[in-house]
Amino acid sequence: MTHEPELTSPVDLCLPDGRLNPASVGWTRRPLHLANLRGWGRTKRWEYWGVVTPDHVVGLVASSLDYAGVHGLYVLERATGRETTVDAVVPLARGVRFPARSGEGEVSVRGGGLEVTIRQRPDGSSIRAAGGGVRLDVEVPLPEGHESLGVVVPWSRTRFQYTVKDVGRPVHGTLTVRGRTHEVGGAGSFAVLDHGRGRWPYAMTWNWAAGAAPGRAIQLGGKWTAGTGVTENALFVDGRLHKIGEELRWSYDRSDWLRPWRIRGERVEVRFRPFHERVARTNLGVVAGETHQCFGHFSGRALTDDGTETSLDGLVGWAEEARNRW
Repeated sequence: MTHEPELTSPVDLCLPDGRLNPASVGWTRRPLHLANLRGWGRTKRWEYWGVVTPDHVVGLVASSLDYAGVHGLYVLERATGRETTVDAVVPLARGVRFPARSGEGEVSVRGGGLEVTIRQRPDGSSIRAAGGGVRLDVEVPLPEGHESLGVVVPWSRTRFQYTVKDVGRPVHGTLTVRGRTHEVGGAGSFAVLDHGRGRWPYAMTWNWAAGAAPGRAIQLGGKWTAGTGVTENALFVDGRLHKIGEELRWSYDRSDWLRPWRIRGERVEVRFRPFHERVARTNLGVVAGETHQCFGHFSGRALTDDGTETSLDGLVGWAEEARNRW
């Protein structure tokens, strides 16, 4: 078990010299960190939104890796397993704009045939993305009292990451793919945010799992936080965050990604059964990566802060392994 402090006041991620601010290390229930990053070369900024509906899974990423902007728009048609992928690589991340605080300001990406605009307000976000015959136009309201998990992961004073994982947000709007427009919304639809700002080591592997159903959601991570004294694990019940301060044990078959996964700890016992595997590979020389993202159904249980057992049966989402050199 870890002993991570909960932060309740706004804080700068970095000191004036660009190193990690020790006072920023901990976790939050709402975005409080100002990502005042300085310098060039190992700095990473991204916004990832995943949208799950009864008919589709959508993944949208806008990122700056300093020497490149790597953006993408992905759609899975759940009934057929058909995928549509739009990838864009923009040298030196030209045409990219990111705000310094999650939930505020505008994210803007334009290049490589893909355009993304995310307008963030106190009451929610508007997401517009278009490219390769795909268009996403959705609103993601922020319900009153809804909490997200913010965490600063400290590898060292010069290598660190701030992440916000916001799982189970309501979403409504439209998705257009292959010439057909689909309505997005209702009890079977939700959105997930992964907001990232930091300065990374060159090579890193991580696990990430996120799933939601009405009134319940789970956020789990692994590998990349090991040894830092910080985790990105949480249970959400009716929008309330219950922080899980322990490194979890992940079990899955790298030779058959569609076999069931297990994620276990003192407060978590998760089974995940995939129905589809997405493979994403990047090889740009200095930048290379491979991600196996499996979409599927969760079952099992997790404990709230007071020890109440919460069923994870019926949650839908994903579990993934990513290996990056960047």
